[in-house]
Amino acid sequence: MGRVVLNHSTNLEGLIPILKNLAAEKNIQTVTPACISKVKGRSTKFTIRISVNTISGYKAIARKGQTAQEVFITTKLSKDELKELLEFHTNK
Repeated sequence: MGRVVLNHSTNLEGLIPILKNLAAEKNIQTVTPACISKVKGRSTKFTIRISVNTISGYKAIARKGQTAQEVFITTKLSKDELKELLEFHTNK
């Protein structure tokens, strides 16, 4: 069971419960929400997509409305396996 690293005082609305559920999965070590930014496009619903590989896992982007937040996930899962987990926990 992994953990969620909460090092920011503000997070995207609805993100932390999803990350806590994701961290409870067997092959997830840590989930760290990072910087928040404003984006040009507008996402009508909450989404999380995998962006790039990192040394220890993946960087994902969570979006809702005109706000985006980076999320770093430390795991040994493949990209496809992590994508399925993200879709499952986002669409609960």
